[in-house]
Amino acid sequence: MSLPKLQIACDHNDLPSALSDIKAVGDIVDILEVGTVLLLQAGDEAVKCFRALYPDKEIVADPKCADAGGTVAQNLKNAGADYMTCICSAAVATMEAAAKEIDQVQVELYGDWTYEQAQEWLDAGIDQAIYHQSRDALLAGGSWGEKDLNKVKKLIEMGFKVSVTGGLDVETLELFKGVDVYTFITGRGITQAPDPVKAANDFKNKIEELWG
Repeated sequence: MSLPKLQIACDHNDLPSALSDIKAVGDIVDILEVGTVLLLQAGDEAVKCFRALYPDKEIVADPKCADAGGTVAQNLKNAGADYMTCICSAAVATMEAAAKEIDQVQVELYGDWTYEQAQEWLDAGIDQAIYHQSRDALLAGGSWGEKDLNKVKKLIEMGFKVSVTGGLDVETLELFKGVDVYTFITGRGITQAPDPVKAANDFKNKIEELWG
């Protein structure tokens, strides 16, 4: 079982604050994400800036693409992204079109989706999925638990590289001990911590403790 990666999600409302945050922890985390909100605010300029600062890091752009997959993927790839996301409700053809233009497509799992759909993604060569507790659901009182763990395990058994995100803190990682999670994605768990550098290191150290 490989060591899960740590990804920082930058869903900032403006590019300068996002750049300030990733400069603080960019050498600690494994993957940099230009989040949906930041993409809407700053466009592919955000991707270009992340790439200029960290030429050797993996960079994910998170448009949650639902259509025009090839065009969106080509634009993001040209800006410097390695991966991009498609929303799970997108047509498989959209995901396939995106996958032709960029290194990896990740399916964001929101709302109602089925394992039958997931098999269709696998059959199309899309083998990365992001299991997501949404910000709105967590604010409404949701929490991580066995139901989430079982879904993540099932997706991994099917053959997906599964990333996990949504209100994660260091303690949440304990739930996934022994599970072959591909990436843990956190935004505010690092960027809004009193000491972001310490928070990023705490995540990395916990991953090493549980999976090392």
